Amino acid sequence: MRGRNGFQEVSNSKTIYKLVIILIIGIVVSTFYVFSAIYSTNHFIPYFFSSISSYENHHFKDPVLNTSQSAAVHIVPTPFLGLQNVWPKSIWDVPPHDKKMPPLTTFWLTKTMVQERVKDNVIIMVFGNYALMDFTLTWVKKLTDLGISNFLVGAMDTKLLEALYWKGIPVFDMESHMTTVDVGWGSRAFHKMGRERVILIDSILPFGFEILMCDTDMVWVKNPLPYLARYPKADVLTSSDQLIPTRVDDGLEVWQEAAESFNIGILHWRPTEAAKKFAKQWKEMLLADDKIWDQKLFDDMLRKQFGPSVDEDSGLVFAFDGNLKLGILPASIFCSGHTYFVQATYQQLKLEPYAVHPTFQFGRTEGKRHRLREAMLFLDPPEYYNPPGGFFSFKPHIPSILLLNGEHTIESHFKLINYQLMQIKTALAIASLLNRTLVMPPLWCRLDRLWFAHPGVLKGTLTRQPFLCSLDHVFEVDVMMKKLPEEVYGPDINIREYSILDNPSLPPEVKKSWLDVQLCEKGTQDCDASKDTTVGGLLKFPRRSSEEKFMTVFSSFKDIKVIKFSSVINAFTGFTNKDKDLKFRNRVKPYMGLWCCLQDHHPGHIHYDMFWDEKPGWNATPSQNQASDHPPCYQHCKL
Repeated sequence: MRGRNGFQEVSNSKTIYKLVIILIIGIVVSTFYVFSAIYSTNHFIPYFFSSISSYENHHFKDPVLNTSQSAAVHIVPTPFLGLQNVWPKSIWDVPPHDKKMPPLTTFWLTKTMVQERVKDNVIIMVFGNYALMDFTLTWVKKLTDLGISNFLVGAMDTKLLEALYWKGIPVFDMESHMTTVDVGWGSRAFHKMGRERVILIDSILPFGFEILMCDTDMVWVKNPLPYLARYPKADVLTSSDQLIPTRVDDGLEVWQEAAESFNIGILHWRPTEAAKKFAKQWKEMLLADDKIWDQKLFDDMLRKQFGPSVDEDSGLVFAFDGNLKLGILPASIFCSGHTYFVQATYQQLKLEPYAVHPTFQFGRTEGKRHRLREAMLFLDPPEYYNPPGGFFSFKPHIPSILLLNGEHTIESHFKLINYQLMQIKTALAIASLLNRTLVMPPLWCRLDRLWFAHPGVLKGTLTRQPFLCSLDHVFEVDVMMKKLPEEVYGPDINIREYSILDNPSLPPEVKKSWLDVQLCEKGTQDCDASKDTTVGGLLKFPRRSSEEKFMTVFSSFKDIKVIKFSSVINAFTGFTNKDKDLKFRNRVKPYMGLWCCLQDHHPGHIHYDMFWDEKPGWNATPSQNQASDHPPCYQHCKL
């Protein structure tokens, strides 16, 4: 028995040993198969982008990804890919509230993730950090309003990733560890964002999809995909800063005449060998030098060899190495901040714009927001349209002689602006007094504003004189939006864009709660401004009223959402309390910007002054030297 049992034990051991050997061989073969699949260009490659605090010349030796060592690559087993579809079926469908936030690893970008969003082999992409979330939501909203869903949003910080996920937006994690605050143009973080764009493009092109890469601050107003499909030969289509139109139809810019820089805010890439080669070199040169601006390098590389035309009709040009086929999107319909807001080129040429990119503005990020709001192209929450305390609005009055008579000169321009400033100063004071949000009036300018010397408007552009100019042409919009200590600057004065009362997003309860105020002369009939004098929503109110009169009368209308004056000229005599007046002046003096720039003087800019009318002999002249070159607000301008 012992022998038999011993034999059986030995036999069983051999059987188990064979099974173990077979199992090990199976694991080895399976592992080899899985890793072969992962490293094949025909399979899915998960990856994400890490923080690029310093760029090295050594690059990750992966035949597909071509990313730098600083861009970490996460290889996830193929079976895991099915778990990565964490988005709702429809965009804006909010995940269930009882659902937990999925692990961050499920948001790593993969080929299968892109494949799920692609339509007609095109993926539209944008990326940003939490500070630009409202721009991102606007970008998404405009696309979905156009019936476009084949897009992905790259989150550069976890805060934005989570916020977009809970709003039902298809988002992926760029693992950039980016700050959640506004980075500001030209900063180190700004340049880091630009490099991540290039790494992203270089990594996705091998997947075989067309990429429409966008800046976060641009918006779509018409479906661009049919337009881009008109140029199937193009390897790259780019927007530009072209100011002078090179054609009057909707074709590509005439490349021989388009001398301005390319703008990478809108870039369409086809997965051709020429495009891949260019993207790879662009990335490698950027990562080798962290001081290079990505857009400047993009422009320089393309113009290294520029021409000839690809053919007679398309408008494409050979660029870069002589093999890449480039098209320059027309700035008349893929609009910059100048061709849309200043020239209104699309209107004058009777074309339909596709995109608006608020460049050529002077108010930093807040200036971009305000421009898009003026054009009613920005997505704001409902409370933006119904602020506490309600709105204060007024009808501006501008004599035609200031708008139309005489030459368009520095003097005539400043006379026009200063006449408007007097009314705005009064309106700011009344809004502060009544604790209401001021609806800024539309501004009219005779001269354009730029960063360099010019003759008033640029020759060859379609700038009309006078023209409706954005608030940032005259005001420091970012300063107007700042929270300042009340002990120095008095109470906040909130503002809104001139178009807000016409915005379709204005709620019905605001539209229906409206009081028109007509100024009248004291002593005339019904000019006692009592509540009993309101007829059909019209109140007659005496000119040159005091602070006490305003408070007494309008305290009865505190629940009215909109109070609109027919005029504010001579409406208010000013603050009676000297301390209150001083704080008001401290607040509004730094609001003023400058005009730039004279051709025959240095410094060539001239500062606007809210209180110019209190300075006898004031005139529009530049500072005589650098020492005297400062805004009129002196110590309070450095906020």
